[in-house]
Amino acid sequence: MIALHAGTAYTAVMANLTIRQLDEETKRKLRLRAAANGRSMEDETRTILRELLSVDRSAAGPRAPRPVGAAPAAMSGARPALASTPAALRRTVSGLAGASILLVIGGGVAAYKSLDLIRRLRERGAKVRVVMTKAAQEFVTPLSVGALTGGTVFTELFAREAEHDVGHIRLAREADLVIVAPATADRLAKMAAGIADDLAGAVLLATRAPVLLAPAMNPAMWSHPATQRSVATLAADGALFIGPNAGEMAESGEAGIGRMAEPLEILAAAEAILTPRDLPLAGRHVVVTSGPTHEPIDPVRYLANRSSGKQGHAIAAAAAAAGARVTLVAGPVAIPDPPGVEAIHVETAAEMLAAVERALPADIAIMAAAVADWRAATRAGEKIKKGSGAPPRLALAENPDILATVAHLKAGRPRLVVGFAAETSDLLVNATAKRRRKGADWILANDVSGGQGMGQDDNTVHLVTEAGVETWPTLPKEEVASLLVARLAAALGELKEAAE
Repeated sequence: MIALHAGTAYTAVMANLTIRQLDEETKRKLRLRAAANGRSMEDETRTILRELLSVDRSAAGPRAPRPVGAAPAAMSGARPALASTPAALRRTVSGLAGASILLVIGGGVAAYKSLDLIRRLRERGAKVRVVMTKAAQEFVTPLSVGALTGGTVFTELFAREAEHDVGHIRLAREADLVIVAPATADRLAKMAAGIADDLAGAVLLATRAPVLLAPAMNPAMWSHPATQRSVATLAADGALFIGPNAGEMAESGEAGIGRMAEPLEILAAAEAILTPRDLPLAGRHVVVTSGPTHEPIDPVRYLANRSSGKQGHAIAAAAAAAGARVTLVAGPVAIPDPPGVEAIHVETAAEMLAAVERALPADIAIMAAAVADWRAATRAGEKIKKGSGAPPRLALAENPDILATVAHLKAGRPRLVVGFAAETSDLLVNATAKRRRKGADWILANDVSGGQGMGQDDNTVHLVTEAGVETWPTLPKEEVASLLVARLAAALGELKEAAE
């Protein structure tokens, strides 16, 4: 599956990874996996090779190789259908093949990334047309863009050769998807206000196609209330967002949220939007919570836990890959938002509950976040100083129970409510009791004693339902997510059949 060239000897360390020689289906799966993990295809390939060559932790021999996207081995005590689930969830036909993409390049430093995006879109079989704003031409040239698209680059609203047949309307109507990358603060504000004073604005106002926005700007500009109002307005109007990501800015010494999503991330989001909707969760709304919560004690200290958000984010990504509209409510994490989901970032348990309630109604609620059980009863306005006497007393108050609140809703309860139980002892006893007490349909239980689970790339879970307990083998969190989503899709289908 992966071509290695190292002379006559097999030397994994020195090998050249020839992605080009893979078949198209394998390359597509590799791209999606790489984008979901925030890595290049080459780095993702190296990661897969390391996994295949590593010594199994539970046996003396090496792990058996498994192709990218293939299903894990059948599970002990699980339904047989689980074994083929991850492959079934992968899209069999790329939504980009033959699609007409209109790329609007805005005026920002990140405009250089649009050149790579064009190349990758065309590699997937998409036809790419480009509109460049006047400011965009200060960063990349129409000549460079045209060389990559193989066609005309549109820059002027009143161009004689294009507007004789109302070219901006034609551009808007012929696109299957419009991508704005980078989407600057100025462009977001103009879109939100319906301003069409240039070609890009006219096209965006006239299009009936989905619009995918990849914001890029200084962190202060992104967090400004005016920009956030624009984002909220556009989201309410149906625009889709990918990013921005956190990281270093072009300006010296500047860092924060504002970096444009990487081309592979934008590509994965575009493919998710355009893939035919005959997927198991097409037309469904899934709400997922992920990560920890931070409960402030004073301006510099807080109560928290070791949750990384990896499992919750993987579930959100798997649900989106299965065709669902996904709302991800994430606590403070250090990993990027999965492509193709609506991400809402919160800090405290109270904020997370409020965000979940606003996101409802939904078909499925998956409460994967490790919400702090307690918060400081009183938050100190200034940093608590260490004195010469006894340590200060910290009074605690109980946080709202998000899982129980959603599960016990009288009106608007999701058809399936799933919770997690991270335990250090009596795992299945505690998880079974939690399911009944909280009113959840399912609980995924995992043992976190000795540093297991939290922050790791693998997870060992037990699915606790009314019917009993299924023990799943240790799997990468992405595969746990795919299996869970497949089971949820099947369960929704069974509920629909029963209702009929």
